[in-house]
Amino acid sequence: MLHEQRFDTDGLSPADLRSEYDDALRAAVEDGGGVDTVIAETGVDRDAVTALTAGESPDISVGDAAALQALDADAPDAETIVEMAWEHLLLGMSSAVLDVETLANEIDDDLSAKEVQQKLERRAPATLDEFVAIEHAIVDRQR
Repeated sequence: MLHEQRFDTDGLSPADLRSEYDDALRAAVEDGGGVDTVIAETGVDRDAVTALTAGESPDISVGDAAALQALDADAPDAETIVEMAWEHLLLGMSSAVLDVETLANEIDDDLSAKEVQQKLERRAPATLDEFVAIEHAIVDRQR
């Protein structure tokens, strides 16, 4: 999911998009053998994994989300998922002719252009919520 390039938001809001990711992560935990097994294999925080299985939308990093998605035997490893996810966003910025200043203004988050740039270049950590906000703004502009 994170590593797949999105070309359309399909009318989804950022919250809907996050919910879609949460559903996929929840399925990864269930398919991965449950909370204890997943925590042992990924090192993702117990509270976050437990919250996911309870139907919540926990504060989770892109790296942790990738670790959960990498549990799928058909998925790339977590590091590759993270790299592909951000690379797709950079490519999307090019095709949407977006600069970081414009992107920062379109995100409903309190991220400055500098912070957006650092997250896109993976020089600063990003939460899944931040990734979703950036992804939504880029994909929405590509249409």
